[in-house]
Amino acid sequence: MNTASNQNIYIGVDTGKAQLDIYVRPTAHFFSVPNTDKGIKDALKIIKPYQPERIIIEATGRLEMPFVLACIEANLPIVRANPVHIKRFAGAIGRRAKDDRLDAELIAHYGDAIKPEITIIKAENIRLMSDLVIRRNQLLSMQTMEKNRLQILPKTLHSTIKPMLTAMKNQITNIEQKLVKLIEACPEYQTKNTLLQSVPGIGSIAAASIISNVPELGYITNKQAASLIGVAPVTKESGRYKGKRVIQGGRAQVRTVLYMAMMSAMQCNPVFKATYARLVAAGKPKKVAIIACVRKMVVILSSMLRDGVMWDKNIAKI
Repeated sequence: MNTASNQNIYIGVDTGKAQLDIYVRPTAHFFSVPNTDKGIKDALKIIKPYQPERIIIEATGRLEMPFVLACIEANLPIVRANPVHIKRFAGAIGRRAKDDRLDAELIAHYGDAIKPEITIIKAENIRLMSDLVIRRNQLLSMQTMEKNRLQILPKTLHSTIKPMLTAMKNQITNIEQKLVKLIEACPEYQTKNTLLQSVPGIGSIAAASIISNVPELGYITNKQAASLIGVAPVTKESGRYKGKRVIQGGRAQVRTVLYMAMMSAMQCNPVFKATYARLVAAGKPKKVAIIACVRKMVVILSSMLRDGVMWDKNIAKI
């Protein structure tokens, strides 16, 4: 049977820990497979003859990645869609009912109506670098919680906390060493790393986060860079209503890392220290001033990577 036709085929995949529910639009073919290597292989055998325009799957964190990577390897047009966008699409079409089949059908409908861009998966070493930065942040959060417990719990329990702190410290050091090795293994990463770390306040972790999570930096405009990180203020106006401009969206992980980097930069980098002081003196709330400094940093970093130049305080006039 030739399942391909003149109609454009869109396939929606609802991801679960145990299984994948798959809906083919507009043929209404629905099937489920286990979310395992064998199940994914069986699903691709069924999907390939359809020659789909897009296969859409929600970006749930990690559960969808084996399927996504399998589609990339099979040269199938895969889209990792933002769950928020799909939820808003469901609201726009008045969809309230929910089960596995309906969810997969909704995802396929979203792909057909919106036609989101095909996902481009980063190289394996870039994904590993990004994962290491994420894991380091997780360990730092747990380390902070254990340190707080050390201060409030009785001394009789300190012996249960200190070994945990030692173990986490060792793991953080181990991750940082792996990040350094990954960067040193690639001349392109080495060059970017050198340029980024020439900025006072940008350390190895911030540089690794930028290299792995914002590979576009240096190839896009300043406005696009600020929007990509999520530090571009969004206007909230309608008629006579003039709301406060706020930041939203963007790559939260990188924004968090750069926010922390800015806390350091404001102490050791005279350019950002002066910018922050000027904004606060003008009446800006402190957090707003810090985000404004982060936006300035993003623009400077993008320009440095684009032009291949090291930090110079004259660059800060951008």
